[in-house]
Amino acid sequence: MILLGYNTPVHNPPAPEHDDLSMFHNHLVMQAGAYQNGTWVVGVAKGGNEEGCEMIGGTCIIAPSGEIVAACSTKGDELAIARCDLDLCQSYKSTTFNFDRHRRPEAYGRITSQRGATPPQAMAA
Repeated sequence: MILLGYNTPVHNPPAPEHDDLSMFHNHLVMQAGAYQNGTWVVGVAKGGNEEGCEMIGGTCIIAPSGEIVAACSTKGDELAIARCDLDLCQSYKSTTFNFDRHRRPEAYGRITSQRGATPPQAMAA
């Protein structure tokens, strides 16, 4: 189980066009992380106002499938509760994300042996 805290502001001055997507992006990242790691994620968000900055809130609990099973819905103080069956992780860790079975370190030689980008070579005619 991954427990993480975040304090994302409602307004992002360098990119205000992203403001409406803040909650979506926070949940998207945590859902992908839960699924890719086959584990529960509990994202605990700061809500309310801190030093004149309004926070998005949005605490959520995400299953190993990536599904949100509980979530807070306002920018204020709330509590999300869910029963988290840790045995659900096993199905993902033993099949789709069984790294011991599927990972092939010998195939990573080229990407771990160089720095920067290398332009592709032109094919001979």
